[in-house]
Amino acid sequence: MPNLRTAELWRSVIPEPGPVRGLAVAALTSRVGRGLFATVLPLYLTREVGLPAGQVGIGLTLASLVGLTVGVPAGYLSDVFGPRGLRAAARTAEALLLCGYVLLDSFAAFLVVACAVTLFESAGLAAEGALIAGSAAPDQRVRTRAYLRSVNNAGWTLGAVIAGGALLADTGRAYQVVVLIAAGCYLVSAAATMRVPAVPPVPRTKDGPRWVVLRDRPFVLLTMLNAVLGMNLGLFTVALPLFITTHTKVPVALYSVIVLINSIAATVFQVRASKGSDTVRGAATAQLRSGILFAGCCALWALADGQSVWLAAAFLLAGAGVHVAGELFQSAGAWGLSFELAPEHAVGQYQGMFGVGRDLGQILTPVVATTAMVSGGWVGCLLLGAMFLIAGVAVPPAARWAENRMVGITGPQEAAV
Repeated sequence: MPNLRTAELWRSVIPEPGPVRGLAVAALTSRVGRGLFATVLPLYLTREVGLPAGQVGIGLTLASLVGLTVGVPAGYLSDVFGPRGLRAAARTAEALLLCGYVLLDSFAAFLVVACAVTLFESAGLAAEGALIAGSAAPDQRVRTRAYLRSVNNAGWTLGAVIAGGALLADTGRAYQVVVLIAAGCYLVSAAATMRVPAVPPVPRTKDGPRWVVLRDRPFVLLTMLNAVLGMNLGLFTVALPLFITTHTKVPVALYSVIVLINSIAATVFQVRASKGSDTVRGAATAQLRSGILFAGCCALWALADGQSVWLAAAFLLAGAGVHVAGELFQSAGAWGLSFELAPEHAVGQYQGMFGVGRDLGQILTPVVATTAMVSGGWVGCLLLGAMFLIAGVAVPPAARWAENRMVGITGPQEAAV
């Protein structure tokens, strides 16, 4: 019996040989690289390159805006030429461009490298979504995406821990070595991607629009609603620690405990939370739940404002628990909607569009959430909660509209490349 349980546990961690295992290796290595790179980047740029913190923030924001422009075109290319090659090429380009960070000596050079890296990162994510859709059975796509997110979380954490050595050394050489190791991880990810069976390309339709997703108004609406719900990440990573330090007497060290709880829960429970999100109705329900949970989490954090240390800590921890549950449902619902509402001949486009919404939400979150929670205190928390609730409630009717419209979207016909 113990051996059987051990075997079952092993299968839940390491998938059977096949496309998913290849995707997992590619995901793990790329996220280790991302964890390495992202952990040291701010200190490397400010302490070694000598850029002011303001310029670093401006450069990363502009790079994120550049990334928004490539999601849908990259998705289209994934559909027409196949996603595997595009994802591998994007990862290879990222690896080479990351090496440019060790040669930086000015803001202009940083801006060029950051924009180029982000552009290929966005292209790779669009292709990755299409590759997952083509590699997994339709009823296993959401589960596969959930499993890969757990892998991503583990990889990011591992990369951040390894990068901690460079932070302790706090030297330019240590930071540069970490950046180069991250580039190597991306090259390994590109090689692992090419071991995933190729997904046949689907030439664009002879009749009908090339950019079909841009004409799918209900899907664009769902993309924007998901962008709002996806702002919970910045709420957690940027606004919450600032709120703790400005509106409570709780030691900021508590935030480290909250992050640990979030990381463990997201890694362990993501697959379970995705159950039932492989239909449009199930995915919409998951996003509705996430909106309700985010509203509840904001209300709990609002109650921490001005309380005694122990009471505020209790509210913050309770809110963090509710938040991670909402985060799991939000992700599962997003995957279900983006897969189930995409025509088979335009999966890449639809994945790219959903990625644009996700990235837009991440760009806006630091300003919106920080202004609300830091400047507004408990009132700002409640306003953010209302925003999440409205977005969650709006998803089910928008999803029904999108599902009804699907029947009017033209399928693939004779190639018109």
